[in-house]
Amino acid sequence: MTHAPVGKPSPVCKPGDFVMAAAHLDHGHIYGQCNGLVEAGAVIKWVYDPVPERVAAFVAKFPGARPARSLEEILEDPEVRLVAAAAVPNERGPLGCKVMEAGKDYFTDKTPFTTLDQLAEARRTCEATGRKYAVYFSERLHVECAVRAGQLVAAGAIGKVVQTIGTGPHRLNAPSRPDWFFEKEKYGGILCDIGSHQSEQFLFFTGANDAKVVHSAAGNVASPKYPELEDFGECSLVADNGTTGYYRVDWLTPAGLGTWGDGRLTILGTEGYIELRKYIDIATTNGGEQLLLVDSKGEHRIPCSGNVGFPFFGELILDCLHGTEKAMTQRHTFLAAELCLKAQEAALRLDRLPG
Repeated sequence: MTHAPVGKPSPVCKPGDFVMAAAHLDHGHIYGQCNGLVEAGAVIKWVYDPVPERVAAFVAKFPGARPARSLEEILEDPEVRLVAAAAVPNERGPLGCKVMEAGKDYFTDKTPFTTLDQLAEARRTCEATGRKYAVYFSERLHVECAVRAGQLVAAGAIGKVVQTIGTGPHRLNAPSRPDWFFEKEKYGGILCDIGSHQSEQFLFFTGANDAKVVHSAAGNVASPKYPELEDFGECSLVADNGTTGYYRVDWLTPAGLGTWGDGRLTILGTEGYIELRKYIDIATTNGGEQLLLVDSKGEHRIPCSGNVGFPFFGELILDCLHGTEKAMTQRHTFLAAELCLKAQEAALRLDRLPG
């Protein structure tokens, strides 16, 4: 929950041109969201959370932020263009609608919704207000090797993409988790939650405009102390362009791993393939942010840390300022959310099989 990548400042606007606020700091991803935007030129004017200790910690990290007395104080400020939030997952959709109805753009932590009804309401509100509902899909947007992979795929380095295989393992570290983390109504289920990263990556790297879930499963396989927790999930997808995807997500990272999760992605193309070792290259001293490329010319290892940057945040600022959709289209954002919600809804329960 404390993973917050830091990049090189690359402002896309003048100081004060893009004023934002942070609110509802329930998940530590708010720091990654705000780091990225500040590095791209945003100014954080306000911060609000009902827990004073969270506000104090945030102000220590971003000293220019002023504690707000309420969310309404933020929403009533005409200078604020965007509100970044990392609320409890089942509160993110309603909060986003409230922000958009106040005339602000909204940038939420993933997962953006826990029900299809929330998604439908956000689609209606987004259409009615013309505001943006942006999502922090950090496992692609805040990972340099994933950014570089997108550039290589777009350049045709591996030909036409055929399939993606993603793994999103995380360390549970249960004592550090808030109570809502273990309540399914609040976190939505594992495929809805960390599976949202994987659905978004599948759509992005395959270039799909639509897709359907052909198989999904989830269950509690190793955490009897937390009966509502799903600690394992998997999903298979087929897109409208004939590409396929599989992903596996879990809370089973062993204590011996040198980081919180060995996140990987393999992208198969007609002329080669790419493997991303995002956070660690196990049993080596290489570190994370490793891109492995195999093509007709040979095998290539491309270290990406500090060499690529995180363009999404600057693109999001410019999109908000100019009404464009370069960072991520609204359709793509909502489709990624829809896929993970449908995967969750259809999931075979692995811990409740008959016999």
